[in-house]
Parts: sequence; structure tokens; C-alpha cells
Amino acid sequence: MTILLPAVRRVGMAMALLAVALLTGARAQDASPTASAAQSAEKSDTGTRGKPAASPAPADLHKLPPDSTTKHTLALPGRSLAFTAIAGSIRLFNDKGEPQADIATTAYLLDGAEPKSRPVTFLFNGGPGASSAWLQLGAAGPWRLPMGGNASAAPELLPNAETWLDFTDLVFIDPVGTGYSRFVASGEDVRKQFYSVDGDVASLALVIRRWLEKSDRLLSPKYVAGESYGGIRGPKIVRNLQTRQGIGVKGLILVSPLLDFREYSGSSLLQYVASLPSMAAVARQQKGPVTRADIADVEAYARGEFLTDLVKGVADSAATTRLADKVAALTGIDRAVSRRLTGRFDVSEFRREFDRANGKVTGRYDASVLGFDPNPDSSSSDFGDPSSDPLIAPLTSAAVDLTRGRLNWRPDGSYQLLNGAVSQAWNFGRGRNPVESTSQLREILALDPKLKLLVAHGLFDLATPYFGSQILLDQLPAYASPDRVKLTVYPGGHMFYSRDPARQALRAEAEAMMK
Repeated sequence: MTILLPAVRRVGMAMALLAVALLTGARAQDASPTASAAQSAEKSDTGTRGKPAASPAPADLHKLPPDSTTKHTLALPGRSLAFTAIAGSIRLFNDKGEPQADIATTAYLLDGAEPKSRPVTFLFNGGPGASSAWLQLGAAGPWRLPMGGNASAAPELLPNAETWLDFTDLVFIDPVGTGYSRFVASGEDVRKQFYSVDGDVASLALVIRRWLEKSDRLLSPKYVAGESYGGIRGPKIVRNLQTRQGIGVKGLILVSPLLDFREYSGSSLLQYVASLPSMAAVARQQKGPVTRADIADVEAYARGEFLTDLVKGVADSAATTRLADKVAALTGIDRAVSRRLTGRFDVSEFRREFDRANGKVTGRYDASVLGFDPNPDSSSSDFGDPSSDPLIAPLTSAAVDLTRGRLNWRPDGSYQLLNGAVSQAWNFGRGRNPVESTSQLREILALDPKLKLLVAHGLFDLATPYFGSQILLDQLPAYASPDRVKLTVYPGGHMFYSRDPARQALRAEAEAMMK
């Protein structure tokens, strides 16, 4: 599943009051391969004088192990890939040279390729608080975990026939607090810096630059890919790379992205427009396979009569009744319920009402997946997500087994697939402007006329509905032409790549961009 925005709904409802605060913090620097001054002093104070060694510096107590390099050969249909895997980390410092955090990275590099002409893609997930395991083990990495939705399934990794390694090297990044990435400095100010919109962007952009320097890949064609909250991160990171790090980027791939929190605010009418086509698609797929083309009529209605009646408000009883009855017909929700809710379905309300007669709820990340409501008789909505919760255990186990086993990198501490503490501590800002990245999309496309953007969504995703992205992309200026900006929608949910046809199609789109 990836993408995870574990708290999108909770955060989104408050985003009308939130804004991005420009948090200027420590400028991070890459770790030096030489021993620190504290370590050198420790070494010089032992031996002949018989004095005990000094205690390790606090940062060294939390230090991740040295990088591990392993060789692999992957047998795939019609081809064999020989590659090098490097599991390790990059240490970030503040402007005083004090260590702040170790950021874990996993790189897959095709053997025998010319580095200067070989593309390299940097990938991260969202949350905030999600590791990159979703994209790595679900979509693009050399090994894949089948995501069948069984929480007790054995976490068996299979060769990924749809890996992107054929046409690009891959670097998966885990932001601090996710995966094995961790703080090495104590203090609330450090956490506040990294757990903020701008501090997060600055740190990840710097990690990309440092990895390129460390690997002698500054001349390689560079791409960035992000999922879910990666839709906020991605455009901002590319902008930072362009203007702060001196790194040009050829393309940006956004998977199930969130681009503007205003879509999910309690006062926004666009949240109903954005989610209606996906809700209708969920209803229609019960009768057979559905593609985006099959709900063109719903998109037209959402843009037209639905929006018109929505704007009229409940003060217009005729418009409200007309809207509620039409929404009931499109979604399969009981007409009496739709009228009670004035046809304005919050995502959680739709998830519970869609199959309430059978005591089931839909997934948020994939609303075509149904599961039992643990409290079907309760008046309150208190249920998990049958489309994502069962994936947490096998994906966590698979990520740990891959890292410690095949890649031979063995950090101490627990692996954080989804860290709720990160999302709870996240500072979205409190200024006049809500958090969004469409401004940066405009800027990066305007700055580089050759930069391309691919946005990919799942048809049944209610966490970040595809139609919300469509509306926002339609507002871009003419220079964001169809040959540069493309939106694709696949049958599936937030992690649509868990379905074979969608994963194959996404790979084809990424390869076409990079060729």
C-alpha cells in the first residue's frame, strides 16, 4: 500500500486553518568518512597512561552501521539483471557541524551501465511517517511482495518483472522517523525542524544531493518519484534541488498524490466534487470491471449540475433534493440516507453506508475492498481499513528480512513502516496559506521547459481521489502542455500497483518518460 497518508482525513479537516510556516533550520551536511574529533580524542587518551576510554559521543550511540554492498542477479521473464545493492545511510549535520539525523537509503545500481548517461530515480513515500517500502516492494524495486490483503500471509519476496531497474537506477529514501532512519541529536528543536513541511523538504533534497556527490553521479539524468504525501514533498523537493542545491531534474512522477490540503478541508465544496467519481466507480465495479472511461458521465455531472446545485446550498431545497437523489442513484447509497446527508458524503460516511446492510465497510485506500465493521450497531464510526491494515504485518516483515538478510545491513532498533508519532508531531504551519504544492508545480515547469510530470492514480482511491488531481492540473498554465504533463488512472486503489495490469502500465509510463 503505500502511500500512505495515515492521517490525511484528520489533518485534512483542519487544513483550512493551517498554513506553511517557513521554518529555517540547520543546514545539513553529509557525514565525513573520517573519525570525529571526539573519537580521535578518545583514542589518544587510552593506552600508555592507563586511563579508561571516554564514553562514546551521544550521536555514536545511535549511529547506523556502515554501508553494505552486495551483488545480485535477478532472473526475469525474457531477461536477467545483474546489479549492485547498497544499503546504508547519510548523516545530516547542522551549520555548527553537529550531527542531527541518519537517513537510510537503499540503492539498486545496474551493473555495466555508463553512470553519466544512466538515469537515477529517487523514490519516497508519504504519510508523513511512511517508509519507502511501499514503492520499493510494491512497484519499482527488484523484488516484490504480493499484496493480497492477508495479514497473516508469509512475507515471501518474488522477483519483480515490473522493476524499473531495466531503465533507471533506483534510490529509496526513508525520511527520519521511518524505516531505520533516526535522530542522532536530542532536543525538541531538532524534531520540530525535521517534522515540518519545509524542514522535511530541505533534508530530503540535501540527501539527494549528498548521495549524488558520494556516488559520483552528479552528471546522471535525475528523476524524482513520490507517493501520497509525496505529492506535497515531490514538487517542493524538485524546486529545492533546482534553486538551492544546484541539481537539475528531468522528470517528476507522483503516485496517488495529495497536491492541496484545501480539497479535504471541512469548508471546501471541492472535496465532494473530487470524491464523487470514485464513489460512483466503486458502485459500478460491483457489476463488473470498470475503467475511467466508464464513468465519464459522472465526471461531467460532477463538473456541471452537481457543482451548480452544491453551490446553491441547502437553502435551495429543490436543488438539494435533486442533488441528493442523483448522488444516491450514482453511488448505490439509500436515498433516505442521501437526503439526510444532503448528498454531501464525507469519505468516512460513504465507507460505512455503502454496504451497511451487510455490516461491512469499504476501504479508504481502496474502496472496492470490503471488510467487516467491528461495531456495526454503534452510532459512531470506529473502524479500520480493510484495504490497507492487513498489509502492515507482511510488508514490515518483508522489509526487515530483505534489509538484514539479502542486503546484509543490520541496524539496531525497530523498523518503522508507518510511524504514527511522526504524523502526530508534524507541523503543517499556521499561516495564511494552507499546505499545497501546485505553486511549486507551476514554478518547476516554468523554470525548466523540458521537465516532465507524470501523475498516476487509482480509480477507487478515496484517500486521494484522482479527480481532485485532475481539477488542479486543469488549472495549470498553457506551458504545462499535454506532452509534458500527463494524468493516468488505473483500476485499483491508492496502491493500485498491487494489481498486475496497473503495475505493468505504471512501469511502461515511467520508462517512456525516461527514454
